[in-house]
Amino acid sequence: MSEWTWEYAGYDPAAERLRESLCTLGNGYFATRGAVPERRAGLVHCPGTYVAGCYDRLESTVAGRQVVNEDLVNLPNWLLLRFRLRRAGGTWGPWFSPDASGALLDHHHSLDLRRGTLTRTFRHRDEAGVLGVEQTRLVHMGDPHLAALRTVFTAEGWSGEIEIESCIDGEVINGNVHRYRALDRDHLTHVRTGGLEPGTVWLSCRTRTSDIVVAMASRTVLAGGPAAVSELRAARRRAVHRLVVPLAPDLPVDVTKTVALHTSRDPAISDPLEAAVDRVSGAPDFPALLGSHVAAWDRLWRRADVQVSGQAGRVLRLHLFHVLQTLSPHTGDLDVGVPARGLHGEAYRGHVFWDELFVLPYLDLHFPEVSRALLHYRYRRLPRACRAAASTGRAGAMYPWQSGSDGREETQEWHLNPRSGRWLPDHSRLQHHVGSAIAYNVWQYCEASGDTEFLHTKGAEMFLQIARFWADLAVFDPGTGRYRIRGVVGPDEYHDGYPGGTEPGLDDNTYTNVTAAWVLTRALDLVRRLPVWRRDELFERIRLADGEPARWEEVSRRLRVPFHHGVISQFEGYEQLAELDWDAYRARYDSIRRLDRILEAEGDSVNRYKASKQADVLMLGYLFSSAELGGLFERLGYALDDDVWQRTVDYYLRRTSHGSTLSELVHGLVLARARRSDAWQYVHEALEADIADVQGGTTGEGIHLGAMAGTLDLVQRGLTGLETREDALWMDPVPLPALSEYGFSLRYRGHWGIAVRRRVGEITIGVPDSEEAPIHVVLPGRAVTIAPGETCTLVVPPR
Repeated sequence: MSEWTWEYAGYDPAAERLRESLCTLGNGYFATRGAVPERRAGLVHCPGTYVAGCYDRLESTVAGRQVVNEDLVNLPNWLLLRFRLRRAGGTWGPWFSPDASGALLDHHHSLDLRRGTLTRTFRHRDEAGVLGVEQTRLVHMGDPHLAALRTVFTAEGWSGEIEIESCIDGEVINGNVHRYRALDRDHLTHVRTGGLEPGTVWLSCRTRTSDIVVAMASRTVLAGGPAAVSELRAARRRAVHRLVVPLAPDLPVDVTKTVALHTSRDPAISDPLEAAVDRVSGAPDFPALLGSHVAAWDRLWRRADVQVSGQAGRVLRLHLFHVLQTLSPHTGDLDVGVPARGLHGEAYRGHVFWDELFVLPYLDLHFPEVSRALLHYRYRRLPRACRAAASTGRAGAMYPWQSGSDGREETQEWHLNPRSGRWLPDHSRLQHHVGSAIAYNVWQYCEASGDTEFLHTKGAEMFLQIARFWADLAVFDPGTGRYRIRGVVGPDEYHDGYPGGTEPGLDDNTYTNVTAAWVLTRALDLVRRLPVWRRDELFERIRLADGEPARWEEVSRRLRVPFHHGVISQFEGYEQLAELDWDAYRARYDSIRRLDRILEAEGDSVNRYKASKQADVLMLGYLFSSAELGGLFERLGYALDDDVWQRTVDYYLRRTSHGSTLSELVHGLVLARARRSDAWQYVHEALEADIADVQGGTTGEGIHLGAMAGTLDLVQRGLTGLETREDALWMDPVPLPALSEYGFSLRYRGHWGIAVRRRVGEITIGVPDSEEAPIHVVLPGRAVTIAPGETCTLVVPPR
């Protein structure tokens, strides 16, 4: 395989869903899984097409309880194209299936990252002879409403006839995640189909409760002339175009299926069906579509590619490919957030969590317009977050842990443990630290882009409302002389209550408290930065009382951080938990990543143990440089030196199961910054998480977008120590021998394509020629100014 291709040889039904996820093609508006075109959904195959932000809410009865879930909807399957051959005597053979015994030869998939295409080749053995098949598909990166599938059939040394059935299939459900099978998964209704000569069929439907109209139109043409038979049929939930084509020995038959997709959420259309039919009828042929599609991808790669040699570079480019397919410049026109599993499957129901914390810092320095759009998604849901806070008696904005269409809390109240089969209370909605993640992303975006207009308007309003929530949630404790935040769940997620406790939640989760202090501190900075007229206008708009900023100041300096035995405690009372016999559990189970499920199935609870699903306290070392983190602790009245931090890192390394793909990523960066030789072990595992499906089947339900984007940011910001602050690029490179040389480009403060190249002992920064102002770069002990058109190489001494 080349550095730009991922190839899959042979056909393995057990690995089919994983390959479908990793071979998904998308353009930021919609994506289609890499399923084979001739098979509908079943135990092996799971075709799926998802439009960003297209959700539907259904009520189900599960274990005697009524539960309501909002899902990203699996839309009609446009990909379906099957074929069969006419046999001796004039009868048709069976429809081809890769699962039929002995029928499939030389099966091969090739995912071309540079061109954004998926090519499949195979040979089919039938009584009539051997048929060669080559299929190339694309989801157009230039026109976000188009996709195409080109199939070339070649009869190897024989002649006959082939029947081809090109279909838009409306008989689909959300069936990608097996553990959701007890839920109502049929989201489409009012399915209508029809056809238009000379070769177009269409399908229109609605989502059941959100009432989003979805329309697809498909045009299937035979290159070089008409088919012997061409018939359009409209079934109840399918639109079918049937062709019968003669085959001559070794003469290719080229069939192209072009599809247009629109929904009623699209701007600048009057009717989705009319728009889809019009777009597909005006679409160019496949070579022209491919050419404009590849050109659009080329423009993206010029802005975003990362240059790293070897297998790590190949994986990073695959990660970038999937990030760009989920969040492309087209996303800038949409009202959508960051779906944790991309547009690649149905896990987490397509919801938006805190994963943008790992995604936006990368986008900020390449596609700031996309970052801004994603922050607008949060801003539009600010009123809902303020109502959520008010419903609990709190001021400010309480953003949901899981968000979907309208910003209400989408987290389930009950979740299924597939290991035990039991439904359990779900308290993850207490992860209020998602608000700090949103504030962090506002700050990082504005520092990188210089977008003071956003910072002083929508960004400031979100920021201050989140700060307001933290200040109100914090309660003064006379016994400690500190403010405390009680009843929350931290990023660890395993611990959602105290052993034997009657109420969910934990007290003084360190990550929650420190990030809350950071939000309050930055909110005060922001208030001081605002022009007087804007500050007065904003305070009036959100009805901020005169005394509130003074409370922010006090709380930001006196929030409690617990310690025990010379290390930072994950939360109050952590030291009283039991130690887990990690070696015994590793010996007993193939994987203990989901230790919580294992212990619950044994009749135990992970709440009893010093065991974490993923980085919690150590997340602080991921978000903040050592200097900034030390400053935060100093402001809070605590000393945090290198010895305390190193002991804390060692302590939690031994007590983490890495049940999230984000965990190794965080640990790898924290260890790299601490200049630890074991950093690469974790970085390598983060790179391999999805391609090796380390969680045993979860990647087939959708890629882990935060972890993928996080590995890119690990190179971009982590290894370079890159920070955007005080109108400068700050760098403090850290050594990681396995990734000692790398390069990438940045978009910063109006400069497009700032080239950064790291080699052993030096870092080179080139600023493209333009009319923009020079940039300031700060490294430990020195600072340089680089004018447009100049390149500067700086020596980085070993440390």
